[in-house]
Amino acid sequence: MANTSQSLRRAALLVSAIAVLGLTTTACGNGSGTVSSPQTESGTAAPAGGDPSADGSGTPASASSGTDTGTATGSDSTSTSSGSSTSTSSSTGSGTTASSTRCHTSELRATVGANDPGAGQENFPIVLTNASGRTCTVRGYPGAAFLNASGTQLGDDPQRESGSAATTVTLKPGQSAWAGLTFSNPEISGAKTATPSLLAVTPPDEQDTLHVKWTAGAVPVSGNSSSVRLTVFSAGTGS
Repeated sequence: MANTSQSLRRAALLVSAIAVLGLTTTACGNGSGTVSSPQTESGTAAPAGGDPSADGSGTPASASSGTDTGTATGSDSTSTSSGSSTSTSSSTGSGTTASSTRCHTSELRATVGANDPGAGQENFPIVLTNASGRTCTVRGYPGAAFLNASGTQLGDDPQRESGSAATTVTLKPGQSAWAGLTFSNPEISGAKTATPSLLAVTPPDEQDTLHVKWTAGAVPVSGNSSSVRLTVFSAGTGS
């Protein structure tokens, strides 16, 4: 009986030891799984800077797409530049067509009409006639200067009459436009005078001049009330 009791006691102790060992092993296995899972997740977390667009390597996720965008932009720029060149050519052609409607010096003939004096003023019409075979236009003030026989200018440049509203005058072949040239009578104003040989006339927006023989006598060139004034062109001959 004593041997039997000891055997039972040993068996009970063995079962208890096995049970305790099983519980310890189970507990250690569960602990290991719990720790390894967070470590795996921490490897794919956002970097310290908190940039959610970055991948696990720390390289911004948009880097490759930015490079692609740059390539596309370069292609678009080349296309745009080519289009711009075509547009410029078209615009230049349009501008040339518009400017060709203006009467050029070589297409005009200049004359000076008869004096129409009044209130101490001498008033002469400067007349430009379209001598070409096409229709053209003049607009604005002429340029003018009195010249001696040597071609030297006498007096100051004429001044533009204020308050004159410019209009575009269309001239068919043979038609004319006129602008007024006005100055005070030197005998009344007391201005110093000179007698020009020529009147140089420059059409609006042109550089070349036309020379007209001056036969109207002395003109003021200096002193009081020596200013010569010009008006804008109007249709007709001014007479």
